[in-house]
Amino acid sequence: MLEVTGLRAGYGEVEILRGVDMAIEPLEIVALLGSNGAGKTTFNAVLSGLNRPTAGGVVFEGRDIAGLDPVAIVEAGLVQVPEGRHVFPNLSVRENLELGGYRRGRANRKSNLERVVAIFPRLRERMDQKAGTLSGGEQQMLAIGRGMMSEPKLLVLDEPSLGLSPMLVEEMFALIGRLNGEGLTILLVEQNVRQSLEIAARAFVMENGAVSLSGPAGELMRDPQLQRSYLGI
Repeated sequence: MLEVTGLRAGYGEVEILRGVDMAIEPLEIVALLGSNGAGKTTFNAVLSGLNRPTAGGVVFEGRDIAGLDPVAIVEAGLVQVPEGRHVFPNLSVRENLELGGYRRGRANRKSNLERVVAIFPRLRERMDQKAGTLSGGEQQMLAIGRGMMSEPKLLVLDEPSLGLSPMLVEEMFALIGRLNGEGLTILLVEQNVRQSLEIAARAFVMENGAVSLSGPAGELMRDPQLQRSYLGI
């Protein structure tokens, strides 16, 4: 579904991504792991068209999307749920969700809305409440629901567990597994290494703008380098 080859990108004279390779097959959960400053945010920005690469390719369903306008990338079905949720605080939950289907999925807005609130019953209870008054966990549900309103083929979840309590983190990862089980392909961009590897089929570890480790998630969980660097073993 997605093939990234030799991807280089940065900001001005500063190169952040240094030849990143990655592939995602349909119906997979693939985890992109790494600490702050590893290059994950820049990688997401390139995928979403917010940052143009200086070299390399990004092919989505056979189409080169590197450098395309963000609107065209969303319309193609590659949709990102950004780090920090970025809900529209002064709009209602319903309005936030409906905006998710502005460029893609508009024809099925009603049925998509019903699907989202079936997955997130708490959002149904708060449809007329302003998004800025929701709890952090509820805002994360809203951000994911807004992404789902656009009928994504590939959903990029950027740090969905960030700032959540341990109990809500467990709920969030269970939800990600459920969405994948219903047929959604997911790129999970996370610092939470252990739980990401437990749920993903494959994973890529990014350090200093390059992939330092990759492979089946179960194998990476047992990798001495990853255990030492990220799991404190």
